[in-house]
Amino acid sequence: MKPRFTLLLALSVLISGCTSPAESTAIPSAIQPASTTETSSPLEASPATEMPVSTATSLPAKEIWLPPLDSTFSWQLGSNDEINTNFDVDIYDLDAFETEASLIASLHSQGKKVICYISVGSWEDWRPDAADFPSEIIGNDYEGWPGEKWLDIRQIDLLAPIMRARLDMCVKKGFDGIEPDNIDLHWADTGFKISYEDQLAYNIWLSEEAHARGLSIGLKNDDEQVSDLLPYFDWALTEDCFIGEWCQEMLPFIEAGKPVFAAEYTDQISLEDFENIICPPANDLNFHVFLKNRNLDEFRADCPVNAE
Repeated sequence: MKPRFTLLLALSVLISGCTSPAESTAIPSAIQPASTTETSSPLEASPATEMPVSTATSLPAKEIWLPPLDSTFSWQLGSNDEINTNFDVDIYDLDAFETEASLIASLHSQGKKVICYISVGSWEDWRPDAADFPSEIIGNDYEGWPGEKWLDIRQIDLLAPIMRARLDMCVKKGFDGIEPDNIDLHWADTGFKISYEDQLAYNIWLSEEAHARGLSIGLKNDDEQVSDLLPYFDWALTEDCFIGEWCQEMLPFIEAGKPVFAAEYTDQISLEDFENIICPPANDLNFHVFLKNRNLDEFRADCPVNAE
């Protein structure tokens, strides 16, 4: 999901609470672990959410790579020759279509893992398989992102051949896992009546398809469904969770030994405030947080290394 701009507290309030660099930075109450866990509704099958049987196609089975809790992460979307491979990180998250197998092999030779970015909840008119999507599952415009429209993820039977082909491409190129974008459509203005249960069914199906191919899979945002999806997903990636103050929803991943990678953006916070306001609570929560430009270009900033 492209980042939501739901600020529970204005950034100015956060900054005003930090009176001196010498003072310890308290974790805002909205970032602290919740004392109770709300149980989501159980998955109820419906004709729209019937899931095709998971298939691994003819690809050989392989062991699923699970990222360690202390993994570090670089995220850049762009053409193959634009990717900066000089970051001192464990994992690179790159575009499925734009990235060539040779680049993945080069990163593997350096001991890196590579994640395959694909949108699974939106139609993008620039993708080479755009014509494969039936018109009846293409919905409203994705506001703010020209050329992109929502998908009717209730119709898994129609989406399955396309998404399976994309997953097979990720495997054949040598990716180790997938980042499925746009997997929390039940709140969006898609043009379809997508329920919590519809989204849950689709996300579980995606997890099973990825695992059948030996790919790890991350939960992208979708904080409302963490309790239901934690057993199915191997790590998590958030956008704006510190600015939006919903990071605590992802803590079950940390508690389960699964890493949370947290992207914050320069259009919401400066580098100085990122280091002073975001990094201390991120370190306390054991999230790997980094600062990016919204277009996910080469720019990337990490938190300062803590002095021992």
